[in-house]
Amino acid sequence: MSQVITNRLRTSRRSLLKGMTAAGARIAVGLPPLVSMFNSIGTAYAATPDAATGKPGAEKAIETRFVLWFNGNGIPERYWIPAEGGPDYELTPCLAPLAAWRKDVHVLSGVDNAAASGKGNGHTNSMSGLMTGTDFTGRGPSGPSIDQIIAAKIGGDSRFRSLQIGVAQESFGESMQRNMSWAGYERALPPEMIPHRLFDRLFGAQEEGWVNRKRSILDTVLADASELQKKLPTEDKARVDEHLSGIRDLERSIAGLPPGYEKVAPPDFDGDMKDWPRIAKLQSDLLVQAFATGQTRVASYMLTKCQSITRFPWLGYTSARHHDYTHAEGKISGADGTEGQRVMRDICRWHVEEFAYLVSKLESVKEGDGNLFDHTSLIFAHEHAEANPHKNYGLAMIVAGGSPKLARGSHTKVTGTVGDVYVTVADEVVGAGIGKFPTATKKLGAILT
Repeated sequence: MSQVITNRLRTSRRSLLKGMTAAGARIAVGLPPLVSMFNSIGTAYAATPDAATGKPGAEKAIETRFVLWFNGNGIPERYWIPAEGGPDYELTPCLAPLAAWRKDVHVLSGVDNAAASGKGNGHTNSMSGLMTGTDFTGRGPSGPSIDQIIAAKIGGDSRFRSLQIGVAQESFGESMQRNMSWAGYERALPPEMIPHRLFDRLFGAQEEGWVNRKRSILDTVLADASELQKKLPTEDKARVDEHLSGIRDLERSIAGLPPGYEKVAPPDFDGDMKDWPRIAKLQSDLLVQAFATGQTRVASYMLTKCQSITRFPWLGYTSARHHDYTHAEGKISGADGTEGQRVMRDICRWHVEEFAYLVSKLESVKEGDGNLFDHTSLIFAHEHAEANPHKNYGLAMIVAGGSPKLARGSHTKVTGTVGDVYVTVADEVVGAGIGKFPTATKKLGAILT
């Protein structure tokens, strides 16, 4: 840590900047990780007196977080999966956006979705197996998704046990296509796809003034922030200023979105040309805010839907939708053809660009003797391997994070299931202690140090 705090009043991790609107709505803005929240070497939260008894408390470990990231449809394996194994693999075109973080990610191939058989249209059954390890019932999965299993173990002390975040506002398909998080048998937890709604959920009650972003929620907490900063060391004052400026920047960015961006078009609408990269970055910024302020430890992130029908004007692909490009019977040469493979390469590279953006934002927030990414584990998955045949074996996944328990900087072809990946990361890296998952049979030592 750049500044050691020894003989100064500690700041509680649960400290909030509080205020009240003109209409009487209470506002609470969480603080980012501050130097004065940690012990003198930044390896744990400092001991603080018990609020009720005044007795000395104990140091608390820095909490771990978990993100399950999903993109719809499959991949072009030739452009995604490295030919070489081990640490000297060559980054493929789809994985190229991770070049700056290759030491922080473990690329997996050969992963089997063991619960993807059974009824469904090739996508719904795969999605059910991928997220929950259970059979598709015809309306949803037969059990909870992995993010909810982990949240049940580590999310109880957070304001939100988990967050479900989405980007592409597709209304196509059934509940299984539109949702990745499930509380249990056929019980969907829909993702929040609208940035201003996610913002208001994290930072306070809505009022017309900042629904239209004519005022800032920070106006209500400035007095509290000023009082707090009088007690803080210099570096913490700077961190609080940066934190509040980041919130204000988010407000401005959301206010700058085009009118009607939040309106979801019907499935048969053929003019989907929304700027999903812009929305994705706002949603990632908001997720990092939620992690930094301790509002949650678990999140699912659905960039595009299962069997996605998104268009990609920012890539120059508007003649067809995503799912069309994956099949030979689509509106252009499908995934087995040269053109379809090239289009799928570029689409999947964009997916990875957005994942890399989230990683970079997590790394930018200091926490203790490291940063948020050091205490976060992320798993990136699709519902298929090769897209055209709806391939459910040999899936490619990415495991990322800063934990020293995670083996990183390598490509490994594993012999195991999606469930094996989940349980290994959840128990050995996140420390959730879930113990089991329907399709898990073993721990994968290859992804651990």
